[in-house]
Amino acid sequence: MSRAFESVLPKLVIAPAFVLGFAFIYGFMVWNGVLSVTGSRMLPNYDEFVGLAQYQQLFGMDRWWVAMTNLGIFSVLYVGLAMLIGMTLAIFLDQKVRFEGALRTIYLYPMALSFIVTGTAWKWILNPSLGLEKLMHDLGWASFKFDWLIQSDTAIYCVVIAGIWQSAGFAMALFLAGLRGIDDSIIKAAQMDGASLPRIYWRIILPVLRPVVFSTILVLSHLSIKSFDLVMALTAGGPGYSTDVPATFMYVMSFTRGQIGLGAASATIMLATVAAIVVPYLYSELRAKPHDR
Repeated sequence: MSRAFESVLPKLVIAPAFVLGFAFIYGFMVWNGVLSVTGSRMLPNYDEFVGLAQYQQLFGMDRWWVAMTNLGIFSVLYVGLAMLIGMTLAIFLDQKVRFEGALRTIYLYPMALSFIVTGTAWKWILNPSLGLEKLMHDLGWASFKFDWLIQSDTAIYCVVIAGIWQSAGFAMALFLAGLRGIDDSIIKAAQMDGASLPRIYWRIILPVLRPVVFSTILVLSHLSIKSFDLVMALTAGGPGYSTDVPATFMYVMSFTRGQIGLGAASATIMLATVAAIVVPYLYSELRAKPHDR
């Protein structure tokens, strides 16, 4: 009995957390899907089944398409530039520079901050009357102008700048860990064959770092899709709704305008977008494992 109890005890300890986690994650996903096909407004209304009417209304709204366009702009620039800057910093630190530990800490420090803090700080920096523009004017550069934050067609790029500042160090850490895992003898052999350093990184190092690249894309893409707190702290979706993203759209519709069904529909689309990124990656990883063995 004692041995049987010892074998069952770990499962009994883990079971409550597993059940609660499964219920709160997947249970709420199902509940959100149910709400999206009802006419729920201020409160859930399960008796008013409307089918796909909420989705039809959603895709007929200009504000939703603005949010989707902003998500596309933000995701492409945020993921691409954060990875490019992160890779550049990782290659720089991989050259065994002096004070590497201090530099690595400085580059990675922004990731320790929440997106709320990042958004608030950059809101002060980019505010024309408080931040960078005012500083330049005080220093005598009266013609300097940087008012992207208050312009509806450029405000989304301010969100991109703040996001890259926070996440480039995280990408650097992943790439640096990957670079440090590569055998130096491969690089030395290529150098003996006359290959230049840029060619070595392009033809040898980057292909080896492919799993790190995919992992970085996956994490950053996930962060970009659910970028609610950064947008709310920096622009609150404005001017107007020019910097809305699906996450802020969902919040406004669900909790400000009392359109729970419409907000649930937008959340379902966000879930489908995340699944479209994660599922193929997991499938490729699981499919590759038997071949690796």
